[in-house]
Amino acid sequence: MSTSSPDTVTFSDLSRNPRSVAERATSLGRVRVTHRDAPDFYLIAADREDLRDLTLTTASRIFLSMAKQDPGTHSLHLAVRDVFPWVRHLEEDEVHEFSDELVAALSDAAELDTDMSVQEVIAGWRATARIKADPAQYKRALEPTYGDFGAVDVTE
Repeated sequence: MSTSSPDTVTFSDLSRNPRSVAERATSLGRVRVTHRDAPDFYLIAADREDLRDLTLTTASRIFLSMAKQDPGTHSLHLAVRDVFPWVRHLEEDEVHEFSDELVAALSDAAELDTDMSVQEVIAGWRATARIKADPAQYKRALEPTYGDFGAVDVTE
């Protein structure tokens, strides 16, 4: 099999020798399958993925519980400031709102298997912080807009 690292195989390797790739995935826990004409994907041992899901669920439940208690909320907000240093550009109430949205999105990811919402929450608040970090851009963003800006092309 041609691989660039021990935990990577090509789609051709998987097609030609699925048993060997499956054995490698079992022994390593997962292998990355590269594909020249499509996005890469992982072949993951089911028991490892089940444990990862349980871990995420446990962590999200802890954060959710912390967010419901005053000392936990304070610790959570401190942790958010440490993990996401760009929140220094947000107002205090916005940091709290971001924290609440992040915990809710993590809970949804764990309980409902909706992983994208976590990254959407982070990206949205990071974009807000980026605009607020530039006083001129923030001033322009606060100006009223008028008129029709045309059709919006929505792609999925």
